[in-house]
Amino acid sequence: MIKTDSIRITPEFLAIIAECDEFKGAWRALGALAPERLNALRHVATIESIGSSTRIEGAKLSDREVERLLSDLKINSFITRDEQEVAGYAETMGTIFEVWPHIPLTENHIKQLHRDLLRHSEKDDRHRGGYKTLPNSVVAFDETGQQIGIIFETASPFDTPRLMAELVEWYIEARETRRLHPLLLIAVFVVVFLEIHPFQDGNGRLSRILTTLLLLQAGYTYVPYSSLESVIENSKEAYYLALRQTQGTIRTDTPNWQPWILFFLQALAQQKRRLAAKVEREKITLATLPELAAQIIEQARQHGRVTIGEMAKVTGASRNTLKVHFRRLVEQGHLTRYGTGKGSWYALP
Repeated sequence: MIKTDSIRITPEFLAIIAECDEFKGAWRALGALAPERLNALRHVATIESIGSSTRIEGAKLSDREVERLLSDLKINSFITRDEQEVAGYAETMGTIFEVWPHIPLTENHIKQLHRDLLRHSEKDDRHRGGYKTLPNSVVAFDETGQQIGIIFETASPFDTPRLMAELVEWYIEARETRRLHPLLLIAVFVVVFLEIHPFQDGNGRLSRILTTLLLLQAGYTYVPYSSLESVIENSKEAYYLALRQTQGTIRTDTPNWQPWILFFLQALAQQKRRLAAKVEREKITLATLPELAAQIIEQARQHGRVTIGEMAKVTGASRNTLKVHFRRLVEQGHLTRYGTGKGSWYALP
């Protein structure tokens, strides 16, 4: 049984919820950008989300490396564990973005998302899409890779099916009866899911996939355009601390939900503020730049980098004219130059 009576709705909680809900309501106006601009924002956010979520779990690929890998997902052959995790996360996120209205929260759909998440992972072939059969407590390791202790005891394999059924049933019933604000419901669902740790591996990544799904279904349709995973990666110590402080109390008579809910809401507020700043910057930048300069910025946003030669092919402008625009964009802080001579290229700061 999930006991939420002990949740204290503090003024800080209310202020953050109101801020996110106001942005949700104003998204149509704030996001009144051309479709290609929105696509560029979503492309960048998706790369950040995939890179951050896999790095939180120990992967090493940078956002640039993630983008290069995803530029050719059709290869269907990924050599390293990091590549396999990135490919699976990207494809599962793509599914969420495309069909989120048609994915009901059921145990079967959660298992299907887990299967998709680990589809490229050879190591996880035997257990993907099924609940764990072995204990998977969260452990700490020293610098040599030796286990030095258990940080958190997760649910036993025997208890996992029952606890997952309870969690899904609780969430659906609480959402239908509007027992709590949707953001609080999602926060509780995520921390209980991680406390159960229902799968042998991939629980952290799947929790962030499910967070995106539930936020979209709750009406926060701006979520794909700003990376929540990146916010969490930048606050990883606070993320784990908040999880531990709440997780250890969930099965007691008085669960302490406050640490996790506060972290979760603050992360959502940071995600929203980043997006609001990006949209405003896009409007100001594109409204004040010459058309050719705006095209250069757009090319950099969509592809992560841009060269004078590429823009000459795209626009038909002369290289000398483009050099002037590139130089001004660097001077104005809109672009950063890398390399020298013919090998130089440019990217957003």
